[in-house]
Amino acid sequence: MNECIFLFHIIIILAFTLISFRLGKTALGSWICIQALCANLLVLKQVVLFGLHVTCSDVFAIGGILSLNLLQENYGPKVAQKIIKQCLCFMLFFAVLSQIHIFYIPSDQDSTQSAYQLLFAPAPRLLFASLLTFFIVQKIDVLVFARLKARMPSASFALRTSLSLLFSQLLDTILFTCIGLYGLISSVFDMIILSFLIKALVIATLFPLTSLSKKWIQPKDPLI
Repeated sequence: MNECIFLFHIIIILAFTLISFRLGKTALGSWICIQALCANLLVLKQVVLFGLHVTCSDVFAIGGILSLNLLQENYGPKVAQKIIKQCLCFMLFFAVLSQIHIFYIPSDQDSTQSAYQLLFAPAPRLLFASLLTFFIVQKIDVLVFARLKARMPSASFALRTSLSLLFSQLLDTILFTCIGLYGLISSVFDMIILSFLIKALVIATLFPLTSLSKKWIQPKDPLI
């Protein structure tokens, strides 16, 4: 059942990425920020996929990088760098507001405080790990994607994106797992290996879909 949900999850992320791409750079930039927040908010839930214990938010991390590569491919690296800075601001904003939310003293009729505390208590650490990882990985991905475009001008967008995704997601997995999840999960090493395998599977699944959809869908606003 989880595998079916996982495949559906991938399709939904890709669909919304392409819809945002079609709507233009503002929508695509907003979608990148939303995925960054979702990836951090939903990272604590662990599930079994193909017999492996992983978190269920890896698709958001890959979707965010795919969206960033679409942004850079069509609007240039300056726009991509601007969106990265905006994401950092929104993630800091969320970290502060989530802590303010659980500081409120609940009424006698409230039944949600414990759930919010369980969900948001690790938020500062996760957000710090995510901010640091996000900043490093996104910066490196922009550079790697630009280098691939310069060295492989005839290669398809899907191929360049897949190569940059594999490199950036390996780095993302190592950094975030060590900084954000150490002590919260049973085995950091297992999580790194298994999480990257799942990410590689997602990237492999997205490759043909991205290749086809990029030909069919064009952004609404003019390209650079």
